[in-house]
Amino acid sequence: MSAREETMGYVTITTWEIADGSDYETNLRTIREKRMPALKELGATRVTVVRTSARTSAAISEWPDEATRNAAQHAIDEVRSKLHTEDFSRLTGEMKGEVVAEL
Repeated sequence: MSAREETMGYVTITTWEIADGSDYETNLRTIREKRMPALKELGATRVTVVRTSARTSAAISEWPDEATRNAAQHAIDEVRSKLHTEDFSRLTGEMKGEVVAEL
């Protein structure tokens, strides 16, 4: 494995849905002010949120490596356990893996 392949990183993609009747902009403000900075503090190198519909979003978190992401797992689980009551949102899916190609 070359040095370039070893440093390509690790990515998680999570999908979220806010409760019917919840204000998306209020939810997004919390994401920008609390959730994204928290992921950066845990070691994510970049966090991107994409609005996919009126009530859904996808979050793409880039990590330097799988070990960094794994080390953050407990803290991430703690936050996720509170999201439904704090943000009126729920996790609808998660994919994760090492980056194998990029341009």
